[in-house]
Amino acid sequence: MGVPFGDPGLSGTFDARFSALAELVREDMSVQRERALLVKVILPGVDFDTRNPLGELAALTEAAGAEVVDGVLQKRLRPATRAYVGRGKAQEIRERADANEAAVIIFDNELAPSQIRALEMVVERKILDRSELILDIFASRARTLEARLQVELAQLQYTAPRLRGMWTHLERIAGAGGGTGVGTVGGIGTRGPGERQIEIDRRIVSRRIAYLKRELAEIDGRKIREVQARRDEFTVSLVGYTNAGKSTLGNALTDAKQHVEDKLFATLDTKTARWALGEGRSVLLSDTVGFVRDLPHRLVASFRATLEAAIHADLLLHVVDVSTQDAPRQIAAVDQVLEELGCDGTPTVTVLNKCDVADDPSIIQVLENRLPGAVRISAVTGMGLDALEDRVRERLKSKRIDVTLRMPVHEGKLIARIDQKAQVLDRRYDSTCVEMDVRINPTHLQQLAGRHRTLRIVAPSPSEDEAR
Repeated sequence: MGVPFGDPGLSGTFDARFSALAELVREDMSVQRERALLVKVILPGVDFDTRNPLGELAALTEAAGAEVVDGVLQKRLRPATRAYVGRGKAQEIRERADANEAAVIIFDNELAPSQIRALEMVVERKILDRSELILDIFASRARTLEARLQVELAQLQYTAPRLRGMWTHLERIAGAGGGTGVGTVGGIGTRGPGERQIEIDRRIVSRRIAYLKRELAEIDGRKIREVQARRDEFTVSLVGYTNAGKSTLGNALTDAKQHVEDKLFATLDTKTARWALGEGRSVLLSDTVGFVRDLPHRLVASFRATLEAAIHADLLLHVVDVSTQDAPRQIAAVDQVLEELGCDGTPTVTVLNKCDVADDPSIIQVLENRLPGAVRISAVTGMGLDALEDRVRERLKSKRIDVTLRMPVHEGKLIARIDQKAQVLDRRYDSTCVEMDVRINPTHLQQLAGRHRTLRIVAPSPSEDEAR
């Protein structure tokens, strides 16, 4: 057990123990081919679609491969401490599950391990919360090594603090003295007070998490180098809610040939292709993983390498599905994730997609009033793509400029932000300040100067006309 987890020389016993744990994780979080009953607890201040409160959860459940057979709603001032819902509602959930022969209960809320255990004792069925469901979908969609590592890390980080609540067999004692079967786990030299099996399994999971973080750190480094190698290129990234049509739009604009499917989270991997804008001009267009409301924070963190294209982009195209009544909430959810990634200040063009199939044209008008400069398109029919290209060409005129910046040496966050947004050509230090020669988009330079009063532009800054 002294061998680092994940190394080629790992012992079979240790590896087998983790394999058993991993199987438990997947088995406990999978909803393939099961009949599911959906539950949503509506709390004060929570924004939701009043017309179809369970609509998105139903779509997520179907994307995971299960069949939705019924739904239960409850309004509460606060979650019940023991089982999230009250005793009477828990009994109603069991009766509805019995009547519909549901095998799994899926909550559109995040539950504590103790609440899941208490509910399972009442309904006598598997309970999943929203985070577990999304993690299961990502696990089933992961195709590349990078995506699989990212999903596994997010699953383990979610599961690790819940081991005690999820698996009672982990309370056994390992290494205890005597001739019992459990006492012989450690063998000669390990008998004594022993340790709980849950502590052993937690250590195994911790080592696996550390190994995955090292692997993803290497991938992250390669991604950053790939992005930095494109600093001389104008980069555009497609972002948006899952199933908004980003991959379809990417295929319409480039030869990316990205997989397209009318399903939530059909694409997890970033693909970059050259987008020709005419007159010998072109940009690099990247398609990224879709977002969703209440996307688990651990998933955002583990997929950060995949999202590097969006983090470092010169321009974001925020693709919005206007065929859904929930478009305003989806926009808010995407904005929240972009802020979490630190790219909320990146220049953005809102792209109103699926205008050809929108049932309510008033939604498009409302969004255009709220989002000046939004472009109407249909990625399927090609409507509006010329206008979108014109908008990107306008942004392309604001090519990067060379400038010298000076700031106090203790401004670590500002220096990191410049490293993220600009190509650093040279840097010089003295006792109190750092001076950096950078190649940067004028818009990004204006944002940095506006947010950080300690930043000084040594070389002449561009005029407003040049910045445009």
